[in-house]
Amino acid sequence: MKKSEIIFFFDSLKQSTPAPRTELSFENHFQLLTAVILSAQATDISVNKATTPLFKVAPTAEKMIALGKENLIQHIKSIGLYNAKAKNIILMSQILIDKYDGEVPSSFSALEQLPGVGRKTANVVLNEAFQIPTVAVDTHVFRVSNRTGLALGKTPHEVEAKLVKRIPKEYLLHAHHWLILHGRYICVARKPKCTQCSVSSVCKLYRKISVDFVKSNNAKCNNDK
Repeated sequence: MKKSEIIFFFDSLKQSTPAPRTELSFENHFQLLTAVILSAQATDISVNKATTPLFKVAPTAEKMIALGKENLIQHIKSIGLYNAKAKNIILMSQILIDKYDGEVPSSFSALEQLPGVGRKTANVVLNEAFQIPTVAVDTHVFRVSNRTGLALGKTPHEVEAKLVKRIPKEYLLHAHHWLILHGRYICVARKPKCTQCSVSSVCKLYRKISVDFVKSNNAKCNNDK
């Protein structure tokens, strides 16, 4: 996309959702970090169903340690990879207590060193908890960025670097939320809802679909003569 098209793209998404937020439910930074760890290869809906009762009994790192791994598993066993996630959450909670007085750190390097926290998770927490303009590239962001031509890349890290470079500063704070929501509800994986899309006019995929449609119709008309 050209710079003018990128501005149009994000301005259009901003008009529909001026201040987007994560759809994960949480009441403090520890709960956010825990929910994002649980969301790996799981839907936000399934995570929220598990964390609603979980956070009533373990809303902090200290209470998560008191709950223990086996009891934690009982709360999250409906979520994929629950054994590994339970192990990481207990280890993460202990590190937060030992090194950060139970608080979630606000630096990328500190977050990425925590068990169960990768680049995407760290960026989500920095953005949502501390209002730092990072871009977390999940499957939705990766798909939308490549499909539309916003930022082409073979890996999430490559797409992230291009997005950070190309997105104007005034859109950067909310950019990954807009892209996630667009990918979750409009630019869906199997059959994108192009007729409902507010940014189709600057989308590489839609342009290709339109050109292919015209060629197909022209070929049909020629064959009918």
